[in-house]
Amino acid sequence: METPRARERILVVEDEEMLRTMLTMQLQREGYRVRTAVDGEDALDKIREERPDLVLLDVVMPKLDGYETCRRIKGDMATANIPVIMLTSRADHEDKIRGLRGGANDYVTKPYEPGELLARVRNILQWSMLQREANPLTGLPGNISIENEVRARLAARDAFAFMYIDLDHFKAFNDYYSFRKGDEAIRLVASILLSAVSLEGSGSDFVGHVGGDDFVLVVSLDCADAIAQAVIQEFDAKAPRLYSEGDRRRGTIETHDRQGRRQQFPLMSVTIAAVAVRDGAIEHPGELSRIAAELKAFGKAQPGSVVIWERRHAA
Repeated sequence: METPRARERILVVEDEEMLRTMLTMQLQREGYRVRTAVDGEDALDKIREERPDLVLLDVVMPKLDGYETCRRIKGDMATANIPVIMLTSRADHEDKIRGLRGGANDYVTKPYEPGELLARVRNILQWSMLQREANPLTGLPGNISIENEVRARLAARDAFAFMYIDLDHFKAFNDYYSFRKGDEAIRLVASILLSAVSLEGSGSDFVGHVGGDDFVLVVSLDCADAIAQAVIQEFDAKAPRLYSEGDRRRGTIETHDRQGRRQQFPLMSVTIAAVAVRDGAIEHPGELSRIAAELKAFGKAQPGSVVIWERRHAA
């Protein structure tokens, strides 16, 4: 049976056979898939054959040293996002700076302690996954991270609140003011959510960005009401500043609806669909998403910013 890490591929680039074998064994015991290369040229060929999730790169090698190999990895658009940990017996400060300036993500000096190296490998892989999966506009975790967070809470039978946040009348605002202003509105929501969780949350809360103007909070039940009210209060105070003075004073904008008809739209508001979960009442993320979608549809039919709770699953 594969371990959860078995899908993560690591390329070990080391010209000394004994060190290469030892590193391979240590990583394979942790469940990683490992390939090896004996020098920089061999490493670049292996990377072109199969893109690894991480490269452990020795510095002193024949043909192509680690510095130049790292520079070429980071200089190619197809491989620039592959994280690199450099391994070297050179402990000089300038050597480390040279490696980091060349694009290396971390630097480990030989002889290394296996536990420390494995911890660095885990940290870099986790960071890399979050970077790949994060929403490019807000930097918040995306759908994979959201699902993983929800699955973990459901599996642990934690009590928590799942909150789906959606902007009302965002499409009209985006069409009327431009995509640039639409992006500004989305970044504002992300900032408001992070602020509310920081001020009112428990310290173990999660903020995710589904995409577009849709966001998710996974928070402690004890803090959920306070977080929701903080989000609404701050959004209603700050969102009108995105509009021109005239539109703000009128409280409406006029643009085309989805059928192409001219129509007046109110200023944006926020709908929060909140589901309280406790004692294993919900077992699958899909069920949670379905309930939240029903609540959201009901909430968006209400005027202004609202929180719509489904608390039956808290019993």
